[in-house]
Amino acid sequence: MNDSVFHRLYDSYHQDVFQFLIYLVKNRTLAEDLSHEVYVRVLRSYEQFAGNSSEKTWLFAIAKNVAIDHFRKQAVRKKHSLDFFDWETEQLHSTTPSPEDMLQASDELMQIESALENCTGDQKMVIIMRFFQDLSIAETAQILDWTEAKVKTTQHRAIKFLGNSYNRLGNRRRKGNDS
Repeated sequence: MNDSVFHRLYDSYHQDVFQFLIYLVKNRTLAEDLSHEVYVRVLRSYEQFAGNSSEKTWLFAIAKNVAIDHFRKQAVRKKHSLDFFDWETEQLHSTTPSPEDMLQASDELMQIESALENCTGDQKMVIIMRFFQDLSIAETAQILDWTEAKVKTTQHRAIKFLGNSYNRLGNRRRKGNDS
């Protein structure tokens, strides 16, 4: 991979990759570290990039794998065993919101993000890709190595879950204000 190709990829997609990772890990420093790991993997594997997808889709697939690897390592450390992180069933939890979230997010967005933390890992990943990163269903399916039908189903379930969670939060707040 020559320097101009790397710089073009970095300049074109770094901000999107970084935002994607920060939504997942809720920590700016960690997202920066993971973002760097994405580009290390790009350098190592660009020669194998066959062009079957867009470069953006390929980069997001790498970023997804870097995030999964991070959560697997984190889960192993927490459990102090050789149990593996099951992406299909485990929920991703982060205890610290990012500074950008605290400064820029409105009350509604904060409620949605709070509800998003209770989605499954698959649901969270699809919502972030589709609505925070504006990826198409086809791009999301390609990144996750799923069928488009699975993306649509997961998205539908996530939206339904988020709607129910958002309504519950709103009801609790209204009841608290009525007192």
